[in-house]
Amino acid sequence: MVQVAVAQFAAGQDKERNLADAAKLVADAAGRGARLVVLPEYAMFAAPKMDERFVESAEPLDGPFVGGLADLAARHGVHVVAGVNEAVDEPGRISNTLVALAPSGEPVARYSKIHLYDAFGYKESDLVRRGPIEPPQTFEVEGVTFGMQTCYDARFPEMARLLVDAGADALALPAQWVPGPLKEDHWRTLVRARAIENTIYVVAADQCAPNGAGNSMIIDPMGVVVASLGEGTGIAAGEVSPDRVAEVRTKNPALRLRRFGVTPLD
Repeated sequence: MVQVAVAQFAAGQDKERNLADAAKLVADAAGRGARLVVLPEYAMFAAPKMDERFVESAEPLDGPFVGGLADLAARHGVHVVAGVNEAVDEPGRISNTLVALAPSGEPVARYSKIHLYDAFGYKESDLVRRGPIEPPQTFEVEGVTFGMQTCYDARFPEMARLLVDAGADALALPAQWVPGPLKEDHWRTLVRARAIENTIYVVAADQCAPNGAGNSMIIDPMGVVVASLGEGTGIAAGEVSPDRVAEVRTKNPALRLRRFGVTPLD
């Protein structure tokens, strides 16, 4: 059994301020016993409109922002997952990347967003390079295996299934879930659905207003809300239990009974 936390805040255009906000939340979560803290997508830099500012603010994964997160992980002895706009070797573009840092401060997994948010009037692909389809990276926290995906990926159930096939007991899901018509309802529905259909935990950390819809939450393999937040800055913490995963998979052996696999389209 491991204690985890989702950390919800409104990232802005001041990267130092964003890191300071993240530091307060990680410290709070660690003080409550969390061994993993999940921060939102674009925790490093966010703006109401996606434009060249995202490219100008991008950093490599060995840059100061991820370095600051690594210091936080080491200082508090926790794993930290966060979304950053990663600099890439392609002019005018970035990668929307998740990085998982161990309590040593060392990176243990990374993921570049595959499903870009070209929906609801938004066009993330104008500036973001789509991540490659490759074997998913997982990491372990005190006997629990975690996979990672980002925001819009939640609308593609085969993505979570691929992580389960790679051994994930739980899914870390950073997001900047852009507000809009029925979007909060979609978020709650999709996050719970990914947990229920895969009999896994989902640890979903969203940004809050003005760029995100909030409602960060931790969901258990039966779809039960273990802990959640509303619209404001804060953390929510709860337990992830391998025994609960095993118990639910005995009651509902859907993974064993399925008749179809996951095949990439490109």
